[in-house]
Amino acid sequence: MVDITSKNTTLRTAVAQAIIKVSKTETITAIENDKVPKGNVFAMSKAAGLLGVKRTPDILPDCHPLPIEFTGVDFEINDLEITVLFTVKTIYKTGVEVEAMHGASVVALNMYDMLKPIDKGIEIHAIKLLKKKGGKSDFKDTFRKDLRAAVVVCSDTISAGHKEDKAGKAIIKKLEECDVKVSEYVIIPDEKEVIQNKAKTYQDQGLDLVIYTGGTGLSGRDVTPEALIPILERRIPGIEEAIRSYGQERMPFAMLSRSIAGTLGDTLVLALPGSTNGAKESMDAIFPAVLHSFRILKGARHD
Repeated sequence: MVDITSKNTTLRTAVAQAIIKVSKTETITAIENDKVPKGNVFAMSKAAGLLGVKRTPDILPDCHPLPIEFTGVDFEINDLEITVLFTVKTIYKTGVEVEAMHGASVVALNMYDMLKPIDKGIEIHAIKLLKKKGGKSDFKDTFRKDLRAAVVVCSDTISAGHKEDKAGKAIIKKLEECDVKVSEYVIIPDEKEVIQNKAKTYQDQGLDLVIYTGGTGLSGRDVTPEALIPILERRIPGIEEAIRSYGQERMPFAMLSRSIAGTLGDTLVLALPGSTNGAKESMDAIFPAVLHSFRILKGARHD
């Protein structure tokens, strides 16, 4: 199966259809009057669909087991055609398109099975996805394509040349995937004044985003939060909470990180962990959704 461990949990919805075509009006009349020998076609087919959608990962090997939190089945009769509309909802990391199509298929097959004793000309048509919603594609900010960022690595050992930077490069990779141009990439020691000066300089240069990595732990030299908090004009607790919550689901020590987020003028400033995994997971937790902030911070300037 595809690795979805890096994905965020969101509300996912999918609607699929199947069309059952009967060969005579008497079949439709029997369904409407509940005269089909095998029982109530709509009620039993709906039950079959509810059971079927829950078994989707048992049938299709690449489908992830996921919590089905809502299933709706509707029927529309139009002359000799019956359209099945099958809706599935979940709050999870991956979508429910296949589950909805599988459910619609099972409903259609059950209807075929129940109706074949009275109608030998039944056909199943147009099993397809009608719509889906949820996931990062629905929440990706597509307004701004001119964002510029600086990535600042705070580390005594890396700045002294004793260790290679990987966290900063992981951040740059994610930014490039989100169409954010990296204008500056620097490595500095864990010094409050240097950290503050970088933020102020980049804000003066009109950069949209400044991301620090490192110095957010609990050691005596971890001073990035102490340097940035006094100069930030507004904190954004939701971003900080999202980073820690995402990390804590993946390793038990993420709660010890002192990642921060806030604004300096209309520049967004983030301070992320210095470990490669910590930096990467923090970026996965909030990107690309965090780019929506620039609709408000700088949106009016570019209308």
